[in-house]
Amino acid sequence: MHLFYYLCYIGASVLFRIPYRIRIVGRENLPKGRGYVLCPNHLSAIDPVFVVLARGWGRPMWVMGKEELFCNPFLRWFFRHVGVFPVERGKGDRTVLNNAIESVRSGRSMLIFPEGTRNKKGTGLLPLKSGAFVVAQNAGADIVPCRVLYRGGKQHPFCTVTVAFGEPIPIESLQLGGEHAASRLRAAKGVLAEHLEKLYEENKAYG
Repeated sequence: MHLFYYLCYIGASVLFRIPYRIRIVGRENLPKGRGYVLCPNHLSAIDPVFVVLARGWGRPMWVMGKEELFCNPFLRWFFRHVGVFPVERGKGDRTVLNNAIESVRSGRSMLIFPEGTRNKKGTGLLPLKSGAFVVAQNAGADIVPCRVLYRGGKQHPFCTVTVAFGEPIPIESLQLGGEHAASRLRAAKGVLAEHLEKLYEENKAYG
């Protein structure tokens, strides 16, 4: 599977840099030598490609994708071989979740869109879901905010794509779980949203 991932990475590195200019900010913020949960905003179906390319060469990432992407047999085979795993929205698959947690705990990074779906308006953020926080908490991994911006507000050929990585949010600082788990989770979502908005403000001139 890793060989196929690397071949696809090389192919995408060439193909996607023909119609797009990829601007990368803050790559040095990505933790080295340990797993983390990468949390970008979500504007386009091809956001994951730009985020993975911006992250750079390295151990294959896991990418959480919606179950509907796996209906086609070829796409199901392709996605599974490039590290995308399905999650049915609104239903907790404990096997998938446990595998994700163990993978991050072992040092592999994971890409989860905390909005849960694409923001078709292209502005602001949709309400954040809990999945990224559950994985990060159980894996003992930091959360890395990431902002994707397209020149003109939406993805289109020959536009500049900015992928900005923020400083990691230490999972211990969010104090998840415990007696007031629900309120702490809401507060953690607020912290991540603030980091994502900060990245937008710092890079909106390119959006």
